[in-house]
Amino acid sequence: MGSLSHDLYCDEIIARTDALRGVLRGADLDTNVPTCPDWTLRDLAGHVGGAHRWAGEIVRTRAEEAVQPRDVPHVRPEGDDPAVLDAWLAEGAESTAETLRKAGTDLEVWSWGWEHSTGFWARRMAHETIVHQADAALAVRAGFEVAPEFAADTIDEWLEIVSFVRAAGDKKAAGLTGPGRSIHLHATDAPDAEWLIELGEDGFEWRRAHGKASVALRGPLTDVMLVFNRRLPVNSDRVEVLGDTEVLDFWLERTSF
Repeated sequence: MGSLSHDLYCDEIIARTDALRGVLRGADLDTNVPTCPDWTLRDLAGHVGGAHRWAGEIVRTRAEEAVQPRDVPHVRPEGDDPAVLDAWLAEGAESTAETLRKAGTDLEVWSWGWEHSTGFWARRMAHETIVHQADAALAVRAGFEVAPEFAADTIDEWLEIVSFVRAAGDKKAAGLTGPGRSIHLHATDAPDAEWLIELGEDGFEWRRAHGKASVALRGPLTDVMLVFNRRLPVNSDRVEVLGDTEVLDFWLERTSF
């Protein structure tokens, strides 16, 4: 369960989708998305809207097993008209948020993750939309802002995802070991927004804490989040890396799933 309320996650799905729609409006939808190199902006929009509808269908039907995307109504937009795409994005976000609100946070449903609940899906869809709105903004060199509580929770959730994927047997994540190596994430503009990640012989542990580490990634919270989610490069002038950069590179290379 995330650190924020169910209603806030639902609100963010809509607000962040509106921000994505604002980026797409007037943009060339065939523009490549550098942070998702196999996608254009049109592909990215289709992924986000499809994910919303997929999660909404899981919750709406109280699914006890995986739902195939092909079985989800209107999981893809019809045609290439930007206005149709815009309306399709808005409708999907609003419908999914409303479905999640009505269901509440504790209803048991299928998920691919560590929690099988509607609360899992509200949080997951909020962060899915946050990160992909950043992808779109970076692709067209537009500004990107996210509230500190959501930026911090995006980092928390990503660490939970990496832990889960590693435990599930992902080969790349299995390499996240190494006694004596550690990473400190330090937001310079938000109190208590610090993380300490310590690698060991059998994996890694993390906690919200200040501490000396092999490498520190410092900067505004949003930019730290974007680097940690592999949306900004490590050498971005928006952050500072102190210490053994190879440790941070090692982590980022093994969390590219």
